[in-house]
Amino acid sequence: MRKVTRFFWFCSGAHIETLKKYPIEHNKYVGIGATIFFTALFACLSGGYAMYFVFSGNVLAPIFALLFGIIWGLAIFNMDRYIVASINKQGSINMQILQATPRILLAIMIGIVISRPLELKIFDKEIRNKLKGAYLKGQTRKIDTLQKTYKQKYAMEMVKSTELKKEKDSLERDINRSRVQLNQEVFGDKNDQTSGIVGYGTYAKQKEGILIEKQNRLKTVTEELDRLEQYLGQRKDYEGLNSTRLFSSAQLDSLANVAGFSDRNWALGQLAFREDGSKDLDTYMAQSFIGYLFILFECLPVFVKLMSPKGPYDVAVAKIAEANIHYADRDKDKEVIVTDNLFDHQVGADIDRKKKIITNQSDYDFERHSYE
Repeated sequence: MRKVTRFFWFCSGAHIETLKKYPIEHNKYVGIGATIFFTALFACLSGGYAMYFVFSGNVLAPIFALLFGIIWGLAIFNMDRYIVASINKQGSINMQILQATPRILLAIMIGIVISRPLELKIFDKEIRNKLKGAYLKGQTRKIDTLQKTYKQKYAMEMVKSTELKKEKDSLERDINRSRVQLNQEVFGDKNDQTSGIVGYGTYAKQKEGILIEKQNRLKTVTEELDRLEQYLGQRKDYEGLNSTRLFSSAQLDSLANVAGFSDRNWALGQLAFREDGSKDLDTYMAQSFIGYLFILFECLPVFVKLMSPKGPYDVAVAKIAEANIHYADRDKDKEVIVTDNLFDHQVGADIDRKKKIITNQSDYDFERHSYE
């Protein structure tokens, strides 16, 4: 238990040796340290989860996610620890709030960054469904675009194909009627279209000639239609119409599984809207409250430090800081005095050395002139 307490004190950024002297402050800094630690833990999970989707499909994705999660968690831990430890309780309330404002803004930004990947995990099922719908709509739009482009490029061929089909259908009906009339003419059935004379006579030969002519035309039309349909089929393959199909359920599941962070983040934003574009208030409120919860959790250590009254630990830390400043000032004075004395000593030594040089030079010159 003592080790856990000391660990949370370390997380809070407190000066442990000083904090030990004031038991009344122990629980407060355990709470602050625990909040910072669990915020960093959530950041680790959040960053690792986000990185897992960045490298989704790679066999090393779990390793990358683990490494990044640890690094991201440590970075958030260090920032939170610094934010809380840097709040000075010696000033007035307004000064403390002014001092904490940039730290609160930074905490809000950190809370937003942490909460987003965790929201992706919380709404994973809804995100998958939204992605499936988006992928299916995208594929439908793609097919519609291909069909529209195909119809525009080969409009003349398609019109001709339609006309040939109509002509073929008309010829087939006429040929069937002509065959019936020819049989009636041969067997002598009397009606408006036959002579009523039994046998293969002049009228029968005329009807047979008309039938043969229609059959020849039908053969020509059929061959031309087959060639045109074969050409249009090749064009469909070339334009991608034949190979583009709507996704099956298995394909949609596979696409949703390998969706990247960007697609999932987009889908999460779209959950707050219905199909008709109106806002889904329930989902929007759920997403918002989750984000607000993490923002509050991130800001909580700062708020606890601000709301707590100035205690003996804060006074002791301030006194230690004053003593350290005084020591630094005196240490500076000492260094200045030492430097001045060393400088003076060096100047004096230089003066003595130069005096000796001048004296020796004068003695040498005097002796040389005496010999001359």
